[in-house]
Order: sequence, then structure tokens, then C-alpha cells
Amino acid sequence: MAPPRALTAVRTPYIPGMPTEATRSAAAASLRDLAHAFAAHEADDDVLVRITEATRALTAEVDAAPARDRLALMRRGFEASGMGLGFEDRAVGGASNPTSVDLAVRYDGDEIIADVVLRRAFEGAPGRAHGGMVAAAFDDVTGFVIAQIQEPAFTGELTVRYLAPVPVDEPLELRARLDGRERRKLFISGEVISDGEVIATCRAIYITVDPGVFAQAPDPR
Repeated sequence: MAPPRALTAVRTPYIPGMPTEATRSAAAASLRDLAHAFAAHEADDDVLVRITEATRALTAEVDAAPARDRLALMRRGFEASGMGLGFEDRAVGGASNPTSVDLAVRYDGDEIIADVVLRRAFEGAPGRAHGGMVAAAFDDVTGFVIAQIQEPAFTGELTVRYLAPVPVDEPLELRARLDGRERRKLFISGEVISDGEVIATCRAIYITVDPGVFAQAPDPR
């Protein structure tokens, strides 16, 4: 197995005239960069005060804007093109979510492969990613298996085994695939690979649901 390739954090500058969703993703990426820089560096008090003042002012502006109806956006986009607007707002892996991880997903036959770097804001013990963030990344990536087989389902159980420390600020590869099924249960397994070594594994059980129920919150993955 080839070692995981390095990832470059997404830093998309604002360009006047960019589509709203692209601009939203660029803003989210800049907020992620700020959070990880904040966690990784000792800024002086002057910088911290300016951060406080700027973020409070911007938070007030954003709070005064119209509410974002993510479900309505997803339905409209999914019906129009099969890809739901607002899907990138999702927790953990959404490019338009400022609290997400930097995740790049691809398909290799029946297997899902995701490249990720868990940066410093996700640190637990020094130099190690928080176990909860690893589990969350597994939950997001195993969800792409559901999309691949095109069966509506939700996570019923997720078990993670940590075999070695999961490093921060280093390229990781997550893999997941469908192992089998039993009536409404879908069994999925996965692993985290660092420098060619498996350092964490997961087993997930997804429960399929009626498409009419799932359509209340469409998932275009």
C-alpha cells in the first residue's frame, strides 16, 4: 500500500464575483486556519485583543443576517441537480463549516479513501489528535459508503479501536468499505493509516430507513 500523500490546507482567497457558496467555503477555510493558528502559537495580548474585538464585531454582523435554512437549501439543490446546497455545512467534513476537518474523499472501487490532516486545534494529548475527533472523522467517512451504495441510512453504532497515537499536523489516510448486511443493518469497517501503518480501526453499524423519511434531510454524498 502506498503511503498517504501530503495534504495542503485549503486557503481560498476572496475574489469579488465568486459564487456565494464558494465565498462561504473560503470564509470557513479562513476561520479554520485562524483556529489552528490560535492553538499552535503564543500570540501576544495585543493580537488577542484585536482578535476578540474583530470576531465580536463580525459575529454581530453575521447574527443580524437572515437565517440560513440548510434543509430547504439541500432539498432545492438535490431536486435540481442531485447535489444538495448546504451539504458542505455538515459537521466534521463540510468545507463550508468552520469547525470541520480538512477532508478530501475519493473512491477506489468499493472502497472509500479520505486524505486528512488533523491540525492543532484537534490536539488532545501533546502531539496526538483527540480520540473524539478521530471517531468523528470515521463517522463522516463511513457515511460515504452509504452514499456509494445509495441506500438511506443513519449511524446506529460506531466502535473505534486506537492501536497507536494518531498524530496531529501529519497526513493521514482513512479507508472504509461495506462488509455485509443483515436485514436493515449495514456493517462497515475502516482504518486510519499513518506512514503505511494502521493506527486506528472502526466498525460501524448503519440502520437503513424508509427513503420517504430520509428525504426529510437528503444526503447527496
